Amino acid sequence: MALMLSKTYDALLDAGASPDKAREAAEEIASFENRLAAIEADIKSIKETMATKIWVLAQTFVLLGGTAALVRLVH
Repeated sequence: MALMLSKTYDALLDAGASPDKAREAAEEIASFENRLAAIEADIKSIKETMATKIWVLAQTFVLLGGTAALVRLVH
């Protein structure tokens, strides 16, 4: 049996839906919620990856700036 939102199922039954239609609708909504949760997790992962890459890029610029300053001092 697929994941189903029981409160949604109960509300649909109370509203007059047949048990089969209420179950299908509650399962469909649960499926969308699962997809949204997966998208949120993906976005969080992308943000973390971007933050790391930005930090590395910033450190690279700091090192390049220091290297350029040393080159100027030597010449």
